[in-house]
Amino acid sequence: MLHTDNIEIGGIPFIHNYSDNGFMIEREDGKRFSDAKDLATENHTYVETDVPIEPESEQTEIEQKAEAFDYLIGGDTSE
Repeated sequence: MLHTDNIEIGGIPFIHNYSDNGFMIEREDGKRFSDAKDLATENHTYVETDVPIEPESEQTEIEQKAEAFDYLIGGDTSE
């Protein structure tokens, strides 16, 4: 089921849309998201799709952190 919550981030109001069933959500322009946090002043609408959210693996997260670290210290990440 699609959920819509009013939240604040840094004192700024946002609208958080997400599926509680683990599916992607789709905005009116056809773009898909695992969840969406829009400024409260934006008027986007979302629907729940039947496309499951693909969980990121731990390895992917570790690789992303390693690449970010290499970038910060000036390492070569083109391997």
